[in-house]
Amino acid sequence: MAKSKRKTRGAEAGQAGGHKTGGHKTGGHKAGGHKAGGRKAGGRKTIHWGGAADKQTGRLNMVLLALVAAALAAGAIYWWQTARSAAGFDALVAEGQPALAAVESQTDTGSDHLTPGAAYNYGVPFPTSGPHDPDPTDPGFYSAPQPPTKLVHALEHGHVVIYYDQPGETALGYLKDWAALFGGHWDGVVVTPGAALGRAVVLTAWRKTLRLDNFEPATVAAFIDAYRGRGPENPVR
Repeated sequence: MAKSKRKTRGAEAGQAGGHKTGGHKTGGHKAGGHKAGGRKAGGRKTIHWGGAADKQTGRLNMVLLALVAAALAAGAIYWWQTARSAAGFDALVAEGQPALAAVESQTDTGSDHLTPGAAYNYGVPFPTSGPHDPDPTDPGFYSAPQPPTKLVHALEHGHVVIYYDQPGETALGYLKDWAALFGGHWDGVVVTPGAALGRAVVLTAWRKTLRLDNFEPATVAAFIDAYRGRGPENPVR
């Protein structure tokens, strides 16, 4: 009986030891639980979400900002130059008013439309009315002669048409500036070559003509201001 009790107690002791060794301490929390496979191995500090993308976006934003700044600067320069040109033009208009007494009025020879592209003999080198092409010459500075039939339609629209040949660099500078300044659909300025004028320029509006043997900025400015936008098709001034 004594030996049987000792064996039973030894078995119980073995079971108790087995519980400590393979249970909580060895295979439980410490070895495979929190420390080995938990926060340290896969922790949040080693992950950088979108770091490269953020740098690329930052560079793109800088480029866009530089482009916007350049566009604003260009717009400011253009506005300043336009304002200065307009102010200079207005000053010349006042100065050139007396010269408008020499403007000649021409006979109205009609305003019918021709077949598109058809030629017409006006009988004068710088016509101011008459049958014309359905498509007018747009405002602007031209280095090649424009069809007379389209120029007459431009006059009917209310544009001023100026003919030049070799008026000098200063005159050409004024004419280019004013052709760029006045580009409206009904009140623009067309500058086009005219044959055998030399240093002279010829200013025309609908049924109006003024020839200047030498370019006079004040007179040209006064003529433009007096007649642009006042064509018979759609007066806007």
